[in-house]
Amino acid sequence: NGTGALRVRATRVGADSTLAAIVRLMRDAQNSRAPLQQLADRISAVFVPAIIGLSIVTFIVWASTAHDAPVMRGFSAAVAVLIIACPCAMGLAVPTAVMVATGRGAEQGVLIKGGDSLQRAGEVDTVVLDKTGTVTEGAPVVSGVIVAASGRVTVDDLLEFTAAVESLSQHPLAAAIVAECARRGLAVRQAKHFSSTSGLGATASVDGHAVVIGNAAMLRHMSIDPEPLAAGLDGVASQRETSVLVAIDGVAAGLISLADPIRVTAAPAIARLQAAGLDVVLLTGDRHGVAESVAHEVGVRRVVAGVLPEGKVAEIARLQREGHVVAMVGDGINDAPALAQADVGIAMGGGTAIALEAADAALMREDLGAVADAIDLSRRTLRVIRQNLFWAFAYNVIAIPIAAGALYPSTGLLLSPVLASAAMAMSSVTVVANSLRLKR
Repeated sequence: NGTGALRVRATRVGADSTLAAIVRLMRDAQNSRAPLQQLADRISAVFVPAIIGLSIVTFIVWASTAHDAPVMRGFSAAVAVLIIACPCAMGLAVPTAVMVATGRGAEQGVLIKGGDSLQRAGEVDTVVLDKTGTVTEGAPVVSGVIVAASGRVTVDDLLEFTAAVESLSQHPLAAAIVAECARRGLAVRQAKHFSSTSGLGATASVDGHAVVIGNAAMLRHMSIDPEPLAAGLDGVASQRETSVLVAIDGVAAGLISLADPIRVTAAPAIARLQAAGLDVVLLTGDRHGVAESVAHEVGVRRVVAGVLPEGKVAEIARLQREGHVVAMVGDGINDAPALAQADVGIAMGGGTAIALEAADAALMREDLGAVADAIDLSRRTLRVIRQNLFWAFAYNVIAIPIAAGALYPSTGLLLSPVLASAAMAMSSVTVVANSLRLKR
């Protein structure tokens, strides 16, 4: 801006900025402990005193059986056992893999909140997807306005009344209706006494008129008959569009249809999830016809539609009772309880703050492929952790007897403390190098 003046409002600064949140999430994740770390801790709790005891026994055996310099040989062998058995590799096996994996996830646009979330994501067998803002763009546009045959209001009146209420709502459909009103040059009237019913709709008073907007269930909830709009609803359903019903002063006045484009990346991402052996479920509060149409287009075979936020939670709980490990992907306030209920909650990065807070991972790019990336990364991390633990344990099983002198009678081989320290260091280097493979 070279010729005019700018007025800038900073909505988030310092510790509240997105960058600061990312740094905070990464720091917490890389300092967190995966549940598999508890296995390493339990082994170490028994392993360390056992090695100290074995070292003492080694000294006693050498001191009582060696023919030349028995005390020095015993002391050398005992120290070699202590050094070579140092459980550094076992202690590094899990945290190095978690640190590398969370860093790699951030490079891919996936912020994983901790080691426990990383491990659970690797065990997921069912992925539940919200529709609006997850499978679809979440940026709907008004595609049509239908007024009831009673002729109580005009198209412009219907839009103005609806936009007045929706201007106070955070729902993606609300923003689209307000934008359409502005595009047509219509005035946004003042709404009072706004009240939102999650999963159904909202009510308000506009210019002295009681306005109810939402789905058919919302109108019935307010004792309003949606039947005058039935024909319009059928037409909207056949075109894979979502409808917002409007009632004014207790009478159905019209409906606004909205189209929400499907994300270009949705179908390939869902195909990747299914190819990885995961069951994919589309879970939405939208009508069944719309949900089935979207599911067919992106290749999802299981659809649960027409559910309220508590219904989403109940569906995820049902899947968990059946023995499934469930990941839920969503972006809205309505999805937050389901994200919290799921074994792994994954929030789309453009979603609401409460959804991001409730989730175990956040996608910083608006791409469902990031979900497949996150689960693939988690599975590879679990494999690396198990390899690390196996190597650390197997190394000690092989190396400790050699350090104690088990091969000396037959081969004359006896490790000095210097060689034992080199071998111990190599085991740690091997574990770290194996974890670094996750960077590729």
